[in-house]
Amino acid sequence: MSSAEQPKKRPNFLVIVADDLGFSDVGPYGGEIATPNLWRLARDGVRMTNFHTASACSPTRSMLFSGTDNHIAGLGQMSEHMRAFGDYFKGKPGYEGYLNWRVAALPEILQDAGYFTVLSGKWHLGLQKELAPCSRGFTKNFSFLPGSGNHYSFEPQLNDDEIKIPCLNTDGFWMDGERFIDRNTELPGDFYSTTSFTDRLVGFLDERTSQEQEQPFFAALTFTAPHWPLQAPKDVREKYRGKYDDGPDELTKRRIKRMTELGLIEPGVEPAPPVGVLGKEWHEITEEERRISARKMETFAAMVEVIDTNIGRVLDYLESTDELDNTFILFMSDNGAEGAMLEALPMMGGAKTMGGIIQKYYDNTLENIGEASSFVWYGPRWACAATAPSRGTKVMITEGGIRCPCVIRYPPLTTAATNTSTTPSNQITHSFTTVMDILPTILELAGVPHPGTTFRNRPVVLPRGKSWVPHLSSADSSVHGEDTHVHGWELFGQRAIREGPWKAVWINKPRGKDDWELYHVEKDPGELHDLCDEEPEVLRRLVDHWEVYYAETGMIQTPVFAVTNS
Repeated sequence: MSSAEQPKKRPNFLVIVADDLGFSDVGPYGGEIATPNLWRLARDGVRMTNFHTASACSPTRSMLFSGTDNHIAGLGQMSEHMRAFGDYFKGKPGYEGYLNWRVAALPEILQDAGYFTVLSGKWHLGLQKELAPCSRGFTKNFSFLPGSGNHYSFEPQLNDDEIKIPCLNTDGFWMDGERFIDRNTELPGDFYSTTSFTDRLVGFLDERTSQEQEQPFFAALTFTAPHWPLQAPKDVREKYRGKYDDGPDELTKRRIKRMTELGLIEPGVEPAPPVGVLGKEWHEITEEERRISARKMETFAAMVEVIDTNIGRVLDYLESTDELDNTFILFMSDNGAEGAMLEALPMMGGAKTMGGIIQKYYDNTLENIGEASSFVWYGPRWACAATAPSRGTKVMITEGGIRCPCVIRYPPLTTAATNTSTTPSNQITHSFTTVMDILPTILELAGVPHPGTTFRNRPVVLPRGKSWVPHLSSADSSVHGEDTHVHGWELFGQRAIREGPWKAVWINKPRGKDDWELYHVEKDPGELHDLCDEEPEVLRRLVDHWEVYYAETGMIQTPVFAVTNS
């Protein structure tokens, strides 16, 4: 058989997920942080400006791997939230707190279709072995099961008889394949989350047997960065020293200007002001407070640069094996930037709670910020700079919480979308897309049909997402119908429903008005001008859509508790 007659190998897939990365944090989306490898993907691929996720980590991941809504896939609420309400969610379908068995998971489907499937990084979709990656379709995995942890695995409080707060306790939640491992003795001595997750992913690919090399692969590289605690190697942090000394408001202005130049947003857009527990303005705080705040942002920037460096390692490896151009690569964030001011949460007070443990065991002095022995976050003002011009941050149902960067590169597809042009505007799509679309897109490119309503002898639901292949093959088509698509969101009691450019939002007091708000998000991306009084018929139509969405997803009313002490 001649080389021309050889059957073409099916495409590989690499999905890279950053944790709590803001819309404009990386260079291709207007950021100043050094991200040359993401630029490498963007210049050869497509940037999406209207890509949407859930407003928090695990719900998004359930949508990614299931192709359906988080209220159907098992993460109707985050498990951490549900634990606070006893038996309220117990036995409620869609609220299991893990990726449930009503969905056929993407790696399961591809594994059955002959793909070599690997994951390295954060899972956050179940803490037991029977719910872990090894049980949901990944042939090989190196997994961190919870939602967050120290990036150097430095947790001195676990060596004392302290109360085990979930976000400060990772003992027993590391897995290598089907085996739980001891983080104290089995993680590398020089462990740093981003680098070590990449080491293992490249290792999985590099150590493939001859049989595995014949298989196409599906790989998930799911970083825990740049989620707090903000920690990064000192040499990278030093690159950003002084870069943020003028504060978050000036950073917002610079990024808005750059996003406009790149064609990501329209000129003259009205950005939303910062929201959250803001405290004083930059000019009102002391010089020492400004130095500490800027140092936190410098550390965050370093974390993002390290992500990019490690993405480059994977790209270089794929290039060395002549697999790069046959690999569909997708980079995304799982939600908007994290704007919580954790010291304002009720759980933070007292010697035996999170705040007390951080104070006792960690050193958050200026010169130590970013080290393994520090434990800091950067707060709402920096987060809002990363989500601008959108309003809000992670856990908010406004665009700042759910509109995320997404870059894809797959030359057989993206070359058609960009018409082989090298101008930035031709590498950008403004069409509405959602994380639920990734599963049907990958299945179509792989030539693998969804199994329908039965999979591995269990009933499963059909995906709600739609394939991007027609859209990326033709710049003239949309994915969902720009003026007619209907999509809903709900988390922590906040609700949103969208039809085309119209979006209705319900946010409880004190953050919202405890009633529906209405926005035209194409004309008003900051969701600043409530049009519910001017457009009552539009609002009525969207509320009707909400009722349908509520029923279709099996949603239940979510209890809420005070977010802050105030």
